[in-house]
Formats: sequence, C-alpha cells, structure tokens
Amino acid sequence: MALLERVSTLIRANLNDLIDKAEDPEKMIKQVILDMQNQLMQVKTQVAITIADQHVLEKKQKENVDKETEWMRKAELAVDKKQDDLARAALERSMSYKQMAGNFDAQVADQKTEVENLKAALHKLERKLSEAESKSEMLIAQHRRSRASAKASDAQIAVGDKSNVAAFDRMKSKVRHEEAVSQAKAGMVSDNLEDKFAALEKEDEIEKLLNEIKSRRAG
Repeated sequence: MALLERVSTLIRANLNDLIDKAEDPEKMIKQVILDMQNQLMQVKTQVAITIADQHVLEKKQKENVDKETEWMRKAELAVDKKQDDLARAALERSMSYKQMAGNFDAQVADQKTEVENLKAALHKLERKLSEAESKSEMLIAQHRRSRASAKASDAQIAVGDKSNVAAFDRMKSKVRHEEAVSQAKAGMVSDNLEDKFAALEKEDEIEKLLNEIKSRRAG
C-alpha cells in the first residue's frame, strides 16, 4: 500500500541528518512535521475504513454460517419426512453457504492483519511526530550553534593565516611611511615661511641701521 510506504519513509527518517543536509533547517523541520500530520490523518482515516470493512466481512461471514445451519436443519427435516430428494437439495444449498462462509473467513483474517498493520503504523507515526515536535526547537537551536561555531572557526583560521598577517603588516608600514612623508612636507612648508619672515626682519634691521648711520653722518 502506497500510504504505508510513505508512512514507513517518514518513520525511518533521521531528523538530525535531515537538518544537517537542509539549506533551511527551520523550514525543513516544519515541513517534515506538516507531512507527518497529514499522513497521520490519512492513516487514521484508513484505519477507520479498514475496520468498517472488517465488520462488513464479519457480518457477511456470520450470515453465511447462519444460512448453512438453517439449510442443514431443513435437510434434517426432509429426511425426517422421508423426502430424500428435498434433503439432497437442502444439503447442496447448505454446503454452498458453508463454502462461502469459509471464503469470508479468509477475507476477515486478511482484513484483521491489514487493520493491525495500519494500527501499528499509526502508533509509530504518532510517536515519531511527538518526537519531531518535542525535538524540533532543540534540533534547530543545536544546528544554529554548530553553524555559528563553524563560522567562528573560519574566522580564527582567517586571522591566523600568515599571508593575511603579512599583508596587514605591509599595509601598516605603508600608512606609517605616508604619514612620515606628509609630516616632512608640512615641516618643509613651515621652515620656508619662517625663513621668509626672518629675511624680512633682517632687511628691516639693515635699513634701520643704515638710516641711523646716515643721520649721524649728516649731523
């Protein structure tokens, strides 16, 4: 039965493996639970139908047994009345119902087996669903922690990568060099301005001294 095959697949499913392989664990576990709930409803419905069919078969089997008994009683009555031909006809009818009752016996036995299989599958699926519902949050949280741990490990590996460290050191040296060049240029500009002002002051001093000499000489 396709239904039992689908249920068997769900029952055998390993939730941890499914989550590990899923791109979206939360979406996956919710879908699994939804599938289990849908299959559970179908199995419950099928169990009810199968039990109803069993009751119908049992009723048919009992009816044939009753008719077999009834025609056997009629055959005995005919024998008592010395009507052998009528007794033979009744016995033939009784044997026919006995055969049909036997056929229904086999069908009832098969139906009972089917009912028990469905009930067993139903109980297993109920337990699996309960397990999935109780473990879903824990499994998802566990998966999140494992992914976070993996990312942290990747980050540590990246930090410990010598090539990355060397590149960082080269960049740091380049920045320091550029800072030094910038400071030197700023110093050169500052020195140039001071020299210009010093030259102006010197010229003023010379002119002052020259004027003083001229004044003395003129006097």
